[in-house]
Amino acid sequence: MISDATLGSAVDQGILTAAQVEQLIALERQSARRTEPVDDEKLRFISGFGDVFVTMGLALFVGALGYFVHQAGGPTIMWAGIAAATWALAEFFTRRRRMALPSIVLLVTFAVSCYLALYSIAFAQVTGKAAVAAFVDIAAPVAGALVIASLATALLVALHYWRFRVPITVAAGVAAIVAAIIGVVFFLAPTFAERAFSYFILVAGILVFALAMRFDMSDPMRLTRRTDIAFWLHLLAAPMIVHSLISNLMQAYSLDIAHAVVILSIFLALGLVALLVDRRAMLVSGLGYAGYAFGALIRQTGLSNETVPLTLLVLGAFVLLLSAGWRPLRGALTKLLPQDLVRRLPHPATISTA
Repeated sequence: MISDATLGSAVDQGILTAAQVEQLIALERQSARRTEPVDDEKLRFISGFGDVFVTMGLALFVGALGYFVHQAGGPTIMWAGIAAATWALAEFFTRRRRMALPSIVLLVTFAVSCYLALYSIAFAQVTGKAAVAAFVDIAAPVAGALVIASLATALLVALHYWRFRVPITVAAGVAAIVAAIIGVVFFLAPTFAERAFSYFILVAGILVFALAMRFDMSDPMRLTRRTDIAFWLHLLAAPMIVHSLISNLMQAYSLDIAHAVVILSIFLALGLVALLVDRRAMLVSGLGYAGYAFGALIRQTGLSNETVPLTLLVLGAFVLLLSAGWRPLRGALTKLLPQDLVRRLPHPATISTA
């Protein structure tokens, strides 16, 4: 079978249309009678062990470089130096070699380094304190410095994407924009923002999820770079949505039955969403909360000594059963929806044959 990467390139170059590629894939699946399992959510993290080897080298080199630059010029210069170094390294390992895992690591390191360097500079300008003191307040950032650093980081990340086209870059830029918006709200109305923080995160998470779905629905067969962009956006949106929905219910270790049931209900509802969009990030983000809620129910029965093993057993069984029945469950769920909507969902071919 022709690889997904080749088919995706054919669509990008106009050799084939998305409809023709979908027909070819359906024909191949019929002829093969599904003799091999097909993963509907492929991850392009690694193309070979060479990716792991290069990533190890990058970690050693950048870590040592950061140490020596810190010794020479302090933390702000260190982060700026690491950002410059990761850009230079990306020119070879990303632009020329197209190595997946090293490209992801280099982008994440570049974005974080840019933000920390810019935040320390902005902090010094806003507060009048020495730049080194900025890192004492990273856990509770100054709103003005947060806005400046986040917006500047978003611009640099956009420049990085223009140059290297790494799919995770879009999620990194969106995260920086979300941080900037939150910083603006805290700057204008700190008391109100603190009270409504979880609601801001929820709205932001829903907007990021909507953006991810836009990329997903533009490439329903998941053959082009757009599906990789959507994956990282889903990975960003999931914890924002899950945490903002459930965190307010997690007020004490001794969670009562009513709250535990509500948390499990939210988890199941998010699971239905995950099935519909064929993305597992929402479920992964909610597993910890579901385990905590289920453990609370177990404690209410008096089996406190077996809480941890029973919780792990149930969660493990749930994940395994869901993995085994993902396609049949998704097929059954989509039969309840209007067909016009189903055809716009990712992987319509796997829905119709489920």
